[in-house]
Amino acid sequence: MASTLITGASLAKAYRLKNTLLNTDVLLGDYLDLPEVMIKSGRMIKLPNPLAESYPHQMLALCLDNGVETIYVLHPDEMRALAPSTQLFNEYGITLETIHNEV
Repeated sequence: MASTLITGASLAKAYRLKNTLLNTDVLLGDYLDLPEVMIKSGRMIKLPNPLAESYPHQMLALCLDNGVETIYVLHPDEMRALAPSTQLFNEYGITLETIHNEV
């Protein structure tokens, strides 16, 4: 099943954005600390650290494994790390959306 990934699950704007995406299967994820109970329940996923050299490839693999077609990128460091890989993600049918303002 195709889904949408919203990064920045530790941020309130991730939840505001999720509430605007009606009729969409949404995954929330973050590389920052998340409650273990939320990860185990499957409501959130742990994302790779955007400072890792292989971050774009780790994110691509995660998206392919989870059927993600759209990523809403909320953290600025994630935006910087993924921007050079936009074409790669597009080739796999994955759209990168960056959120600069409050939702």
